[in-house]
Parts: sequence; structure tokens; C-alpha cells
Amino acid sequence: MRLRLDLAYDGTDFHGWAMQPNGLRTVEGELSAAVATVLRLDEPARLTVAGRTDAGVHAMGQVVHVDLEPEDLAAARGRSDRTPVQALLTRLRGVLPPDVLLHRLAEAPDGFDARFSALSRRYRYLISDDPERLDPLRRREVVTLRTPLDVEAMDAAAEQLLGLRNFAAFCKKREGASTTRTLLRYDWRRRDDGLLEATVLADAFCHSMVRALIGALVPVGEGRQGADFPREVLTARSRDPRVKVMPAHGLCLVEVTYPQAEALAARAVEARARREE
Repeated sequence: MRLRLDLAYDGTDFHGWAMQPNGLRTVEGELSAAVATVLRLDEPARLTVAGRTDAGVHAMGQVVHVDLEPEDLAAARGRSDRTPVQALLTRLRGVLPPDVLLHRLAEAPDGFDARFSALSRRYRYLISDDPERLDPLRRREVVTLRTPLDVEAMDAAAEQLLGLRNFAAFCKKREGASTTRTLLRYDWRRRDDGLLEATVLADAFCHSMVRALIGALVPVGEGRQGADFPREVLTARSRDPRVKVMPAHGLCLVEVTYPQAEALAARAVEARARREE
């Protein structure tokens, strides 16, 4: 049986999502071990995630699936009158650490794949450019810059990057992996609390892409680069030393979207195909 898990986590004390061979603490490691503990499995549960967040990156809307044998899932019920799924949700919440919160757990529809069935991933990035309004209680999720930023200039420049494009200039290359993605939304706004908030939405992201996209717009906001700078970097298709990969703690995975149940399997097949610009 395939189950869908919706969770959130504070990424500060994690070495990213993916389990590490050297035993470093990861979100996948904690969640996989929790499932194995509750169900008394002989080995950690194998998980598939919608977006593999880097070390220090947070999540509000992460999605995972896990495949379990019916008899293993039934063991979660114990003596209670709850369904096995309800019992597993309650027991996992009881053993997970406080920086990981399991919002929902349910049987997944046919054809569901947490990674490949996804239509889009939405990230948020928060920056403070006004020390007088910085809240120290939010230091784990807000990046502080000393130079005031022109949010209107950043927003206008970000629009130039939208569409189906090769984002090699913003990705850490992996052998054989495509860097072509569809950037559906990228905009900046200044919130009522004074923070700058970037929203980045795409069908998928390659490694370090979001933080590099943020780093390409900061020089524009500081006035060190012109409005065409991000587009010039994109066109070059190679990493530019002027583009700083921004700190991880300002980034949060907010939402992963999926099609209707009848389209899940087809979407997974489509997403597995190699994309080209």
C-alpha cells in the first residue's frame, strides 16, 4: 500500500533532506527511522520525496510517499479501534522530533508518485534589508543584508527569466541530468513587516537553482547590476562568479501541487521524460 505524507520541518539542524552515509542528521533519516520504529521494520523505510531540500532549507508543504506491506501497516493499529492509517499518523507524531511535524497521512490514489506526479513546487525566500525592523526571533528563516534593496527593480528583472529555459547558469551540474526547467512564477514584494519576499514557482528545480536565482537578483536590487543582468547570466549557460548562491536558511518549500487523481500516472510518465528547451 502506498501512503502519502504531508510534513513541515525547521531545516536549521538538518544536513538536508537526503539520508547521509556518514550518519549526519537528515529529515529523511528521522522520518524513515520513525516509520521503521513504529512498525517494527527490520530496516529503515524507503521514502520518495517531492523536493530534496538542501542543508538548512525549511519546508512548510513537503510531500513524501512510502510503500508498505499491508501486514506491516496493520501492526500500527495495535489494540486501538482506529484504522491502521490513523493509528500510524498518531504514533509517528509521537516519535518524530519537535523540528519535524507530520500534518497528514493518507492512502495515496492509484498512480501517485510524490516526486514525478508533481506539477509544481513553490518556494519562498525572505530577506531583511532594514536592521531596525529585524526580528531576532526570526533569524532562522530570514537572511539579513546591510544594503537597502530596490524591490521594484528586482521584480521587473525577475520576469525576464520566466518560461521553459535552460537554467544551467543557476544549477550545480550533475552528470547526465537536464538543467531545462519551466519557471512559472518569480516575483518580489515588500511585506507589511518590512521583509522582502521572493516567490519562485517551477515544474521542478535542479540543485541550488532557487538560491542562485535569488542571488542573481540581489545585485540588481543593490544597484550593482542592471535590469538585464539575470537574463545575461541565463543566456551564458555557465556559472557566473557574480551570482552568489544565497544562504539556505532564508529558503522554504511552501507547496507542492498535483493534478487530479485520474491524471497522476500520466503526469509521472511525462515528468520522467528528459526535458529540453
